[in-house]
Amino acid sequence: MKRLYFLTVIPFIGMLGFLPFANRVEPFVLGMPFVMFWVVLWTVLTSATLAIMYKLDPRNKEDEKK
Repeated sequence: MKRLYFLTVIPFIGMLGFLPFANRVEPFVLGMPFVMFWVVLWTVLTSATLAIMYKLDPRNKEDEKK
């Protein structure tokens, strides 16, 4: 159960930990500078990670039974 909460560390490391390596303007991805694409990408991945955590959390399944 507690291992599930370690998934929240992945977006934090991805967005802030690797940002110095992604801090450049070129190349352009989808018409955005790379650093802006990096932030948008991790925003979407954070939502996906939280959705996975929600589906895997056993406490959410208890509410469905009631």
